[in-house]
Amino acid sequence: MPDFLLIDSHAHIQGAEFSHDLDEVIRRAKEAGVENIIVVGGAGDLSTNDTALELAQSYPGLYATVGMHPHDAKEVSEEALQKLEALAKSPKVVAVGETGLDFYYNHSPRHVQIELFCRFIQMARQTRLPLVVHNREAQREVVEFLRREGKGDLQGVVHCFTGDYEAAREILELGFYLSFTGIITFKNADSLRDVVRKLPLHRILIETDSPYLTPVPHRGKRNEPAFVRFVAEALSEIKGLSLDEVAEATSRNAKALFGF
Repeated sequence: MPDFLLIDSHAHIQGAEFSHDLDEVIRRAKEAGVENIIVVGGAGDLSTNDTALELAQSYPGLYATVGMHPHDAKEVSEEALQKLEALAKSPKVVAVGETGLDFYYNHSPRHVQIELFCRFIQMARQTRLPLVVHNREAQREVVEFLRREGKGDLQGVVHCFTGDYEAAREILELGFYLSFTGIITFKNADSLRDVVRKLPLHRILIETDSPYLTPVPHRGKRNEPAFVRFVAEALSEIKGLSLDEVAEATSRNAKALFGF
């Protein structure tokens, strides 16, 4: 096991993609130096929250979040929101989300996405948990509602950040963190690497978004938490820092945000 420790701050390992080898996936993560994995609920259907929490309760070093992806906002009932609020009280739940706005695909009507996003912001404030935010083609609206509904006492992270520096600056001004995936290893991601180069390390998290966005050199394969090391290595190269420095800083950031 490496001397440094990493945290995969956003992974969806509760899905069918990992049903046949989850123990091995978690073992490989530990061997790669991954100390903690945040298993993110709400991508696909409501049950992903239950399974995220079950995994967190079954494995040391794993934690869960509860929410619903904006793609599925139209499926969320008042009863479902009440259930999620109850789940959020578990000691192993460290954030509300994934939630946010996706105006690229618009799988749910925009007004429905906005309504649910605001409800989750309120839930995060009420439970005093940080918020995990998905933002695609909705920068203006995400910032507007985080500012208006968050009322200045909300913490969180915009995961899988791919925006420009101005967008990053707006998020940082809200007191949020920015999290980066294997995209920063892609050949055509020079503009994103330029953004990362300008950002303060103390506001950056790293993630895999498993099973998606697999970093080079494994691009094209299923992503898994062990591969967060390649994101850390890319970040260290971009920043001109050692891998140890990046591991220490991003892990410290994740623990400060999620409170474990």
